[in-house]
Amino acid sequence: MYNPDFKVGEFDHFKMQAGLPSFDKNANLKGNIRDYASINELICLSNMETINAVLINEKVPQKVRLIKLNGIAIQQMKVLNDVERKTSEPRFSRLKDLHDC
Repeated sequence: MYNPDFKVGEFDHFKMQAGLPSFDKNANLKGNIRDYASINELICLSNMETINAVLINEKVPQKVRLIKLNGIAIQQMKVLNDVERKTSEPRFSRLKDLHDC
């Protein structure tokens, strides 16, 4: 899709903040980036697509959408990774922590 207002420099800035340079480093991988994403990244990506559609429907300008989506994505990845870390700890360790409270 062609967007005359698209500014490559601004997009590169957001890519860097979102950690997308890792996709550039793996440019030799074939297929869709979703083929190599973790479950947490896929959940976050799906959420961002939905939120972006809502923001577009509300006529939010692209620059504002990118800023909002970037912040939301960072927060969601922190939460998802924290939940994953906590659920991957051995059960005994979690029970001990509860007992110490």
